[in-house]
Amino acid sequence: MSAFILLMGIAAALLLQLAVFAGIGFWRQWRAYQALRGVAAAQGMPVDALAEVDAPPPAPAAWAGYRNFRVARKVLEDASGQVCSFYLAPQDKAPLPAFLPGQFLTLALDVPGPGGASGPVVRCYSLSDAPQPAHYRISVKRVAAPGSSALAAGLASHFLHDHVAVGDVLRVRAPGGHFYLGAGDAPVVLIGGGIGITPMVSMLNGCLQQHAGRELWLFYGVRHSDEVAMPAHLRAVAEQHPNLHVYLCLSEPQAKTAGDAADHQSGAVHYHHGRVDIALLRRLLPLKPYHFYVCGPTAMLQSLVPALEDWGVPEERIHFEAFGPASIRRNTSAPTLHAGGGDAPAPMVRFAKSNKQVAWDASMGTLLDLAQAHGVAVNSGCRAGSCGSCQTAIASGEVRYLSTPDFDAEPGTCLLCVCAPRTDVTLEA
Repeated sequence: MSAFILLMGIAAALLLQLAVFAGIGFWRQWRAYQALRGVAAAQGMPVDALAEVDAPPPAPAAWAGYRNFRVARKVLEDASGQVCSFYLAPQDKAPLPAFLPGQFLTLALDVPGPGGASGPVVRCYSLSDAPQPAHYRISVKRVAAPGSSALAAGLASHFLHDHVAVGDVLRVRAPGGHFYLGAGDAPVVLIGGGIGITPMVSMLNGCLQQHAGRELWLFYGVRHSDEVAMPAHLRAVAEQHPNLHVYLCLSEPQAKTAGDAADHQSGAVHYHHGRVDIALLRRLLPLKPYHFYVCGPTAMLQSLVPALEDWGVPEERIHFEAFGPASIRRNTSAPTLHAGGGDAPAPMVRFAKSNKQVAWDASMGTLLDLAQAHGVAVNSGCRAGSCGSCQTAIASGEVRYLSTPDFDAEPGTCLLCVCAPRTDVTLEA
């Protein structure tokens, strides 16, 4: 046997071994994959849900500036009369662009001031329904104003409830926002606290409209059943869709109300005596790759978001939005700014137009808080980076955003309500 034939035989044997090993590896991977598909099918989860497909990023604003909308309907949504839905139809009757469920509208309201003169008050309200061709819907809770300021919280909601009537015209910016329901078939958990139910209903209705078979859980936290918004609608969709599980969580139940007495099931809706917390979620939710969407007061988010992460939910599957600015501890959060201390001096903030200079103090929260605490006049609306009212030019220096804003600030400007100085900074305010 020649050396060449021997060499070819050895090479063929090596190739055969490699092919056998590759085949065995492929077979093992295929069996593991089929087992995973079997587990998913046994749990009633669509196989496509194993690879979640996110929704496309929000498109640019459908129109520039403000557009006139007529109030077509007003509907009270709760037994206490504190939540009112406004159906807004475009005055020009042009077709309405769709939006991503969970997004919001920005309204400029001409609210009368103490002296009788009206001034624009800018507020953002979540859309509370799936996209409709002829109208948008927002649902607004009446909020008691805590102070005498013309821009105090509650001013806009009282104006809408008490002074805006059917037929009135409101100025509205196009839908926007980065908090919205992702596409795909992965199971979803929606958690709303108080008026935070509005984007959850938008997501719920949108999902049932586009992906009726998707597994959905809704946890809705209020004090008592009189505060439940849209109870008839929630009951109706729960009865129509067996894949939807609705839990109303009452933190301060009233024994006089049947739905408040104790944990029970009323039709397709479950009542829970207590807050929405991680113990309730762990008790009720099967082990599946859920996407969690949370909207509510800051206290709810500060409790739930870290707890979900500690439970092992990946950060990319936890989506949240708070009422106004919120500082939420994330297990993978970036380092925060320090107000001086050690060898690093506190940044200086100069307000050029007001001719004031102040040493930054992180305990104030944001540059907007700092400005207002020192008598610097700055327009503000949502205080959450959504409406753009506090957009201010930066003459020099750098700022850092404490949370990602929904409003896209112009180059060379910043939104004071959600940022802090990174260096010494001069602002045109």
